[in-house]
Amino acid sequence: AKKLGAKKTTSGVRYYKKIGLGFKTPSEAIEGTYIDKKCPFTGNVSIRGRFFKGVVTSHKMKRTIVIRRDYLHYIKKYNRFEKRHKTMHAHCSPAFELKVKEGTVVTVGQCRPLSKTVRSNVVRVENKKIEGNVK
Repeated sequence: AKKLGAKKTTSGVRYYKKIGLGFKTPSEAIEGTYIDKKCPFTGNVSIRGRFFKGVVTSHKMKRTIVIRRDYLHYIKKYNRFEKRHKTMHAHCSPAFELKVKEGTVVTVGQCRPLSKTVRSNVVRVENKKIEGNVK
């Protein structure tokens, strides 16, 4: 069961929720004034399934970012690894909008399909930043 909270403001009551699993609700989600139905903290989206970490490669879309996930793939014949990567789209809540820039490391959680390509939501922005060319 997710915890539902409410904060009284001058314009009414602002509802927010704790998504659980050790992820804190950002203060901007509690005190902010934005309205986002796809936000995991204030909207109607539940985080379930897997969590991924990746580097932000683009944040040009409105409330959507592109992240790159690098991994190593083992080749048995040569007894070595090769670098591979996948890109994925994630919804970025306005609570994180100012923190997320190219090169920022983010944690995304899986949720229901939000659009044709978006199936995940940003749940945490890490302190690390990758400098230089992200690719």
